[in-house]
Amino acid sequence: MGHDLTTTHARLSPIPLHADRGISLARGEGSYLWDDRDRRYLDLMTNYGVNLLGHAHPAVNAAIDRQAALLTNAHQAFDTPARQEFLDALAMFLPPALSRMSFANSGAEAVEAALKYTRVATGRTGIIATHRAYHGRTFGALSTTSAAKYRDPFMPMLEGVRHVPFDNLPAIAEVMNDSVAAVIIEPIQGEGGIRVPADGYLNGIRELCTAHGALMICDEIQTGFRTGSPLAFTRDGIVPDILCLSKSIANGLPVGVTIVTEAISDRVPKGSHGGTFAGNPLVCAAGVATLQVLADERLHSRAAEKGARFQQRVRELALPEIREVRGRGLMLAVELKKPATPVIKAMQERGVLVLPGGGTVIRFLPSILIDDAELDEGIDALAEALRQAR
Repeated sequence: MGHDLTTTHARLSPIPLHADRGISLARGEGSYLWDDRDRRYLDLMTNYGVNLLGHAHPAVNAAIDRQAALLTNAHQAFDTPARQEFLDALAMFLPPALSRMSFANSGAEAVEAALKYTRVATGRTGIIATHRAYHGRTFGALSTTSAAKYRDPFMPMLEGVRHVPFDNLPAIAEVMNDSVAAVIIEPIQGEGGIRVPADGYLNGIRELCTAHGALMICDEIQTGFRTGSPLAFTRDGIVPDILCLSKSIANGLPVGVTIVTEAISDRVPKGSHGGTFAGNPLVCAAGVATLQVLADERLHSRAAEKGARFQQRVRELALPEIREVRGRGLMLAVELKKPATPVIKAMQERGVLVLPGGGTVIRFLPSILIDDAELDEGIDALAEALRQAR
């Protein structure tokens, strides 16, 4: 006899993998979210940096609606207009050398592909990553992520991965040898606390990789389109061998891309990587609409100005609890002299959502379309929460 669904069923609930923020989000518009009790929250975390254009952006919504009525999925064995339109839109932001790409469904998957491609392209297995790095939580990406809280339950990790201090070129040079396939680096560390390296750091990595026949992987999953220029590595005048993007490129729909040079692409065997949902027409349509908005150079100069204004205003608070304010563009951090979690909770009670970036760091990843009044609302909530917590 078959299972009678009308008489008995499992009580299904999520595995408790994440801290419970205690609210149920029901809808969003612009820089605001509303919970199921219709309380409004200023969103300065944008789903860990995903909703770069804010919530319910009209151009993105319209593109999703149009594509949903036509075709939502098509395996990459078939062409589809939405996918080609996405490729054309993304190419506008890329240097000529980065001319081949593969689709994924997330940032972690984009990193997984990058690690696989380095092996077949170089014939080597060594990877250099950095302390405080975050590249995802699938096994390959997790091996390059540094935090013990993510790694320890699942040891052992991939062999050949070494972590060295961030923003320290001699540390990379010391472990660089002919067994190293690649150095993977975030141009600005995200979950590690919005750590901005010194000028010349990325250039130095590029030079070391070139000298030793290793590849340079830029993980711009969080920095992409947020730091005052479309891609953070362009500020340093370099070109990586592999670029990983995700999060913001479809403003909330799950997509990742791994972009490589033609030389690397030519070494990747056909059929050696792929995904059923990767590059589907629905996410591509959302991506095209998102990238068309982000093609406006004024948005990026505006992000740089608003980020600088945010940092100045927070410093002017002169609150003794604040150790440092840092970041670039609208990728920002306030480091405290005490644990950040109570302050983050107090800000949420005041209707403002922010993120941790380490034990004492509050991370701000607002929409690139946020206005000064909304940023000021967040700064005021930060100040009130810090004063309350004394």
